[in-house]
Amino acid sequence: MPSRCFSKFTRSFTLTILLMAASANPLVAQPFEGCPSKEILARFEDFGRTGKMPPDLSRWLGDPKAQYIEPWKPFDDVYFVGVCWVSAWAILTNDGVVLIDTLHEPHVDQLIANLGKVGIDLSDIKYVLMTHGHFDHVGGAAKLKPLLTNAKFMMTQTGWDEAMESARGSESTPRRWSMMPQDVVVKDGDVIHLGGNTFSVLETPGHTLGTASYTFDVKNGASTYRAVTVGGLGLNAIKDSKQVEGYIASVDRLSELVKQPNQPVTVHLTTHPFSNGLTEARDRLAARKPGEPNPLVDRKVSSSNSLRCAAALNSGSKSSVRPAAEVRYLSVPSERS
Repeated sequence: MPSRCFSKFTRSFTLTILLMAASANPLVAQPFEGCPSKEILARFEDFGRTGKMPPDLSRWLGDPKAQYIEPWKPFDDVYFVGVCWVSAWAILTNDGVVLIDTLHEPHVDQLIANLGKVGIDLSDIKYVLMTHGHFDHVGGAAKLKPLLTNAKFMMTQTGWDEAMESARGSESTPRRWSMMPQDVVVKDGDVIHLGGNTFSVLETPGHTLGTASYTFDVKNGASTYRAVTVGGLGLNAIKDSKQVEGYIASVDRLSELVKQPNQPVTVHLTTHPFSNGLTEARDRLAARKPGEPNPLVDRKVSSSNSLRCAAALNSGSKSSVRPAAEVRYLSVPSERS
């Protein structure tokens, strides 16, 4: 297979395996010191190659202490409030806060604590935009719903259906999780207005059939940039060639966002920090000197060709679909492969 068609950071992690992560033992040595993107990616690459989740990696995924990272502020109106392996983003506006994704247990209490630590009152959250129905992104919704009294929870109809089905499927397992009742359904082309910002909905099926991505503005001093949270670029949940074709179409559509003459996307606020070196970008941001650019702004975002190639090679019958997880699409400049 031509190596140019693959990112060296392709990997697989299925929902079933991820559910194993909830039973972390904090007394067992952890596989990483801190939250190093390349080392984490390498371990997931090993998992993707062997199909066997290393026990220490499984424990690490579900260990709140090992997953903890200090909430931080990449832009004047954005906070990262997630954990090491999965993101949650809080976007501030003049009329309240938008939260993107909800994490999952046992990390929801940390999300709540992170919001409080950066000064966000739960009553100020007006919208929760959920990217897709996998439990690591929506598993915290049931716990958050009664706490976020002013918030509307939003996802595509297919995303809601997939989340409900996944939660029901977990009921007879030791790693049961619950999904909140359906709230607001969004569809492609919808625009959510809040406090002077606009959050545009793009249905980007592929990772799951119900995956959505969201674009919105972020501010850094006097500058405003268009950002995207891509709902998912993994091939690990692909069922058939039709879904692969949808994936390719979504990648092409997302690629056009960075080429558009008006408000091109130059910031990717990823759903998994290790997928594009976000933790290291945070460190560079903290160390930058006055006048230096924000390292999360990438005006020469990387090509989506490797994503298209990987998908095209999986476009045969269902039996030929090969698993791959989130690969870099919009990368921070010094982390390009």
